[in-house]
Amino acid sequence: MPDSTSRRRTSMPPAVYILGLSVFALGTSEFMLSGLLPPIADDMNVSIPQAGLLISAFAIGMVVGAPLLAVATLRLPRRTTLIALISVFGLGQIAGALAPTYEVLFASRVVSALACAGFWAVGAAVAIAMVPVNQRARAMAVMIGGLSIANVLGVPLGAFLGEHFGWRSAFWAVGAASAVALIGVVTRIPYIPLPEKKPELRRELAIYRDRQVWLAIVITALAAGGVFCAFSYLAPLLTDVAGLDSGWVPWILGLFGIGALVGTTIGGRVADAHLFGVLLSGITASTVFLAALALFASSQAAVVALAFLLGLSAFFTAPRSTPGCSTWPGRPRRWPVPRRRPRSTWATRAARGWAAR
Repeated sequence: MPDSTSRRRTSMPPAVYILGLSVFALGTSEFMLSGLLPPIADDMNVSIPQAGLLISAFAIGMVVGAPLLAVATLRLPRRTTLIALISVFGLGQIAGALAPTYEVLFASRVVSALACAGFWAVGAAVAIAMVPVNQRARAMAVMIGGLSIANVLGVPLGAFLGEHFGWRSAFWAVGAASAVALIGVVTRIPYIPLPEKKPELRRELAIYRDRQVWLAIVITALAAGGVFCAFSYLAPLLTDVAGLDSGWVPWILGLFGIGALVGTTIGGRVADAHLFGVLLSGITASTVFLAALALFASSQAAVVALAFLLGLSAFFTAPRSTPGCSTWPGRPRRWPVPRRRPRSTWATRAARGWAAR
């Protein structure tokens, strides 16, 4: 009897892993452009900085879409919403693969990001609603683990496809992965009833009055923004500054992903027990590694090592920095609430955290 009880407490519902699989497709699309900027720039006849604006387009869609879609879907069935969002995301990948002009590709990235942001918000709400309070960080770690695996496998594969079969093939591959994710969501995500008490928009937005919430958003945005600004241009940095052959780019992007996977795994395990320490150590390490990258960007050995270390430090804080499974040191445990609280609250808070990325 104790053994079976222990197993129930420590195991994750299969649906949480389906969400992680879906995030793999989302994350691959989100980050794969870091390895595709040179071929996209050549094909679209634009500069590398202009091609880099496609990454900004995705970021804009995430920032705008996360809070808006979290609010817009407050009263919609969670499962139906997830199905709709992953479908729109997949169509966005097809549009990107077929894009005849830079402007169409730019628009497809914004639409894909809107769907991605909405899926993160609702998916995070579903994930933490299906587990006990003391496993919420682990559930988020499973979802974010999909993002880490996307960096380990998806992003390098996208770079490989872009180099050997054209950058459009990477978009087709993500479209296929989105179709697989859609099947998983349809078949494995359970129906989650809406709360008896209708969610109120005013109550959902009231938390913006809390200065510490804004502090969390600013800290998360600065920390994540610093790392991913460097990551976005890692491919040209490796080839043009460090002098590596383009064939090394997929491998080093994969090394960043391995670091991200290690960081997510460790961070998810210790985040519930060490609140402040995870954030402080991860952000401090990322700051040091970014400074080292600026100083030693021309050293091939240093760049390779720092790619791994930046992935580790950036994703070490990811489970901890997701609102809905966080508390503030020295403050009452306000955010974690009983399971019967309307799940829309978790969607809105998760949206705020991932918009800050």
